[in-house]
Formats: sequence, structure tokens, C-alpha cells
Amino acid sequence: MNHPTIWPATLWLVRHGESAGNVAREAADATGLEVIDIDVRDVDVPLSSLGELQAAALGKWFARMPEKARPNVVLSSPYKRALRTAELILQHGKIEPVDPSVPIIVDERLREKEFGVLDRLTRRGIVSMHPDQAEFRRMLGKFYHRPPGGESWTDVILRLRSGVEMISREYCAERVLVVAHSVVVLCMRYILEHMTEEQILAIDRETEVANCSVTRYDNDTSRIKHGKLELTEFNFVAPLENEGAAVTSAPDAVAGAK
Repeated sequence: MNHPTIWPATLWLVRHGESAGNVAREAADATGLEVIDIDVRDVDVPLSSLGELQAAALGKWFARMPEKARPNVVLSSPYKRALRTAELILQHGKIEPVDPSVPIIVDERLREKEFGVLDRLTRRGIVSMHPDQAEFRRMLGKFYHRPPGGESWTDVILRLRSGVEMISREYCAERVLVVAHSVVVLCMRYILEHMTEEQILAIDRETEVANCSVTRYDNDTSRIKHGKLELTEFNFVAPLENEGAAVTSAPDAVAGAK
């Protein structure tokens, strides 16, 4: 008996291109600063010039696909660096959205993890300015630790679960591209692959999600009732390498040290 699928035909998860925050965080870590030098709120951090090149390179990679294999639904975090990445992918990718009147669907559930009082602090800054939070994080682990005014990974997962339900309800059988942030990519893996805390944190320890890297799922309807999204690529950066765009993977300008 055939059952209707509840999943997109393909789901791509893409981290935004390199941002000014990535660059500022690397500089702060390299010089031993406690506070990352960036003067805009996290939602307004733009792409760096390299980030723009990375996003365009990824768009060109999509453009080389057959028309019926390219994304036809684009979802984005509202953060400036993610939305600009989505715009550049759309511009260079020969992507024709199902609804041309809304070429990019902005969804606040895809936003960056919120760090509250630890925002813009390096690991050194956290230990110096908020030693109590450094100790709480050590005891609870990064998966469950929620800094004052911020979120834990489990908080991010909770908001993403309703996003996954929306995608399965509204975009089943479509080809969906999601442009967001590294923690969102990892938390989506946790949800879609039914992982444990230990499994997803092991991946997080071993791999930095690269800017404009591609994580891809394809819907396998051959064995599972209603289909199942199967991981086929993770942290795939060949589209950047093929276009000569440098690969970067620095955390954003927030307290995201491992």
C-alpha cells in the first residue's frame, strides 16, 4: 500500500556566509580579549566581503543543477547575515520559488541561539565576568545550560520542532532550502535523526559547521511509511572550493566557544 509522503523531496540546511561577527571573534580570540569588538546587535551583523563571495559561490552551485533539482522553497533566519546569504543564493542560483511573491520566507524560529548576558564574550571573558555562569555551564553542559536572558540548546530545539512540523505540513514533496546558523543546523540534525545529547555534542566537538556549507537530506519513500529524511551530505563545502571561495568556520560574535 502506498502512503502519502509528509516530507520535502529534498531539504538543504545551509549556514550563512562568513560574517563580520566571525571575523571579530577570531580577532578577539587571537589577541586574548574578553569582549568581541562589534558595535551592532547580533541580528544586524552583516556578511563580510568573503561571506558575500561564499554565498554567491553556493548560488552558482545550485544554478548548475537541473532546474527540477534546485530548491523551490527558501526559508531564512531573520538575521541580516542569513537573509543576505539567502538573497545571494537566490540571485545566483536560478531558483524559481513556488510562490514568486514571497521568494524568501523569513521565519524567526530559525534565528541564532540567544546568549543573553554572555553575548559578545569570549571564553576568557565569560570566566572573568561571569564565573558563576562558567561553573553552571561546566556542571550542566552546553546542551542544557541557559544563561540569564539567553537560551540553551534544548530551547533552540523546542522552537525548531514546530518549524519542522510546518515544513512537513506546508512543503511536503517540495525542495526546501533553509539558511540559518551553525547551532540551528546541528539542532535540526538532532531532531531529524532522533539523536541523543551525547551524539549531537560529539558531532559538535569534532566538526565546526563551515560558512555556506551544505547539509542535505533526501526523502526515502522506499522503506518507511510516509517517507523519511535521510542524511546524504553534512558540512559539504565543495561548492565553495570549486568557485575558489575560501572556506571558513569561525563561531559568531557571541559566546559560542566549545
